[in-house]
Amino acid sequence: MSLLYEWLDNAAGARQGTMGGGQALIYRDTYLSWHGLRHRVNRRANELKGFGIGAGDWVGLMLGSVPEFVVLALALSKLEAIVVPLDPTLSGRDLNMVFAATHLRALVTRPNALTPSATPTGERSAGANPERPRIVLESRRRISGTLLTCATFERAPLKLQAVPEVVLFTLDSGGDPKGVVRERRQLEGIGTSLASTLDIGAPMRVSPAAALHTSQGFDLGLCMALAQGAGLVLDDELVVARLAKLLADQGADILTATPTMFAAMSRMPTAKPCRSRAIRCISSGEPLTPAVARAFRERFKVSLFSCYQAMETGPVAIDLTGRNPATVGLPFASVQIRVADGQGAEMPAGASGPVWVRGPGVSSTFVPAVRLRMRGGEVPIGRADSEGWLRTGDLGTLDRDGRLTLCGREDDLVKVDGRRVALGEVEGCLEAFANVRSAEARLEYDEVGVSRVIARVQRDGPCTPKQLLDHCAKHLAPHKVPAKVEFA
Repeated sequence: MSLLYEWLDNAAGARQGTMGGGQALIYRDTYLSWHGLRHRVNRRANELKGFGIGAGDWVGLMLGSVPEFVVLALALSKLEAIVVPLDPTLSGRDLNMVFAATHLRALVTRPNALTPSATPTGERSAGANPERPRIVLESRRRISGTLLTCATFERAPLKLQAVPEVVLFTLDSGGDPKGVVRERRQLEGIGTSLASTLDIGAPMRVSPAAALHTSQGFDLGLCMALAQGAGLVLDDELVVARLAKLLADQGADILTATPTMFAAMSRMPTAKPCRSRAIRCISSGEPLTPAVARAFRERFKVSLFSCYQAMETGPVAIDLTGRNPATVGLPFASVQIRVADGQGAEMPAGASGPVWVRGPGVSSTFVPAVRLRMRGGEVPIGRADSEGWLRTGDLGTLDRDGRLTLCGREDDLVKVDGRRVALGEVEGCLEAFANVRSAEARLEYDEVGVSRVIARVQRDGPCTPKQLLDHCAKHLAPHKVPAKVEFA
């Protein structure tokens, strides 16, 4: 069995003989105890095994933040299969690139969800790349008791030097999907680092507002809860009113969300203050502005803790004082941070430069295995040097006390509501429209710090902003579509 299931087994075993077995998974008005969760996971593992899924198979979970995501991920962990959480809003192009990179053996989706384009057995379309693996559908079955579909494919397993347990997908600098391979040691390191820094205990409840396929939802939600046997509070509809009620009713001890969501909660006229000052609200995914931090504290009477984490590194730094939202604070336990130039030469305190991270959660294996050329001794963005220091691509400064302040990116990757967007991909999509000569995309923040992509277009013929936005909506994920199109 893999580590995720071991965490479940340990938590359920620690409650052996206790009344009720504790609350492991809370979803709206229902919950599963640790014993009940383990029982359901074991049943689902037997079912997946009957589908032909076993050790070493890569299985995609294209679901939202629902209990079945957790159950299936743990069931795959018991079978020693590789869990691949995927964004349900992936475009067809991106999904096919994920299939080519991972050799997925199976994909679990909701009804009528997007599926990869399959090539019939023994056939290959004209002009197809002979090196690209075929996607041949083997079977499509309904998972018992749910509306979910498990499609299996005739795929040879992907061979890596690493032994992956989880693969999380983000974007590379060109906007293409990049899989971050998490081995057992990275998962263990993230769980230990979170427990040591945040002092998480078994009776606590953790609620991630971000989806479980993101680093924020997976690390600061699923891993945080499982590693320490804390309850996981889920909601697949990220309605601000429910989050505000969760705080007012003390339904969670730790709530993680983006500054955009905390800002929306602060603007609710009916929101009630938190009755307990012990609740910790962690803001990550985007810069936290003083205006958002101040408005939230005035409305709910608790502070926001600004946090920095990434898919390639896991949790990096957090400001546990809640007094200075401009900084993301000090490193998590066992994590090291430095500001250095492209060759890794450390810069003095207060100087702005590339942020490098070394720690137990830092990944060194990615799929597809793109070979990046070294230029002038520089380590490419998103890769590590020989000593394990990963160049994150973020720019920042370190003060004399070791507090990190972020101030931008080295490339054109930005974050919108905690999710990566490559501005070059947006520009390329707009320039593919027949009457567009050139396009330029940029990130803007409103007065409360909410981010959005704005596109500036030079026309080569008649077109309207609505036509361009509709074009983007057909070819890009919803969070990548510009909020506004301006004409030069």
